[in-house]
Amino acid sequence: MVSAELINAVLQQAIRVATHSWEYGTVAEALLEWNDPQLSIWNNPFPGGEVPTLNVDEVSALSYSVPHIRTNNITLVDGDGAAGDPAAEGIPALMIGKTNSSFWDAAIRQKDHLIYDVPRWPNGAISHRERVAELWADFVYMVPPFLAYTGVATSNLTLLKEAANQAKLYRDVLIQPAGVWMHITGPEVQDYELWSTGNGWAAAGMARVLATLKKSPYARKTKVEQKSLTGLIKEILDGVIKLDTDGSGLLRNYLNQTSWFGEISGTSILAATALRVAVLEPETFGKNYTSWAVTKMQVVDGHINATKSDDYGIVSPAVNPLNWWDTNPYTTGSPEGQSFVVLLHAAYRDWKKK
Repeated sequence: MVSAELINAVLQQAIRVATHSWEYGTVAEALLEWNDPQLSIWNNPFPGGEVPTLNVDEVSALSYSVPHIRTNNITLVDGDGAAGDPAAEGIPALMIGKTNSSFWDAAIRQKDHLIYDVPRWPNGAISHRERVAELWADFVYMVPPFLAYTGVATSNLTLLKEAANQAKLYRDVLIQPAGVWMHITGPEVQDYELWSTGNGWAAAGMARVLATLKKSPYARKTKVEQKSLTGLIKEILDGVIKLDTDGSGLLRNYLNQTSWFGEISGTSILAATALRVAVLEPETFGKNYTSWAVTKMQVVDGHINATKSDDYGIVSPAVNPLNWWDTNPYTTGSPEGQSFVVLLHAAYRDWKKK
């Protein structure tokens, strides 16, 4: 087991290299789960059934997010053409918004934009892109958790259910015979292959929605949605575990293609998800899932640079976070990959305490 100091270094590198909307949101989630686990969606997110009122300066995830969130627009961050990615900062915006109404109002505008303005796939799935209807697996980590959290924040059961429904609608389009999801389908960008990080985004996003439903005042009224999400997460994890055959011990960037290298981003977030759902739904996710996840964590830990240098805390090889088709291993620090390693260790810590 690596030291907390080293995981803090991994997190600091994530902060250093993050430059895009979804990266900011994922770093914020890593900060929250690692530094303030009691506030995260996995533990006690809604004391008294509400979003907690906090001192923003005392919660690193929130103080980190403040300069990245804009309060004068319909989206919380510039999404570079993505409709889904700005929602990655939606939960921090609502948490900050408890003491600063401009952030709360901005989060509600972001929600309304997604629900009412963004194009939809024929089955009703909200597009990941602003201009055309296009479905990316990444969306499921950014938008459904935000919609679910907003549902609790605004006492809107319909929105909670819609968060779970959006995950199901995405699954119905992106699912492949291997039991895992393709990455992207749409008129402008296509990636029909089985991207490990994309499956991680999807499974982890659905786990966050599941946790939100279970921890909310609406737990009894969302049993159907909880059962659906549990099944969808299991489907992905089962498919991923069957495709976990790379000699490196890491998951390949494209799960079923032996020409690809094993990499740390998809491996870490999928292992983190397995540990999280083992706590949420222990009857479904037993020792076979947790043993697999801990083994993956041990392999990932061997890829953290523990030498005190400028690269201290860098985890590699990752996939190029801006070009998932790049066959050159990315070794200078993937913002999402670094955050995923922190999320994995936060999940492991909570699982060990259960």
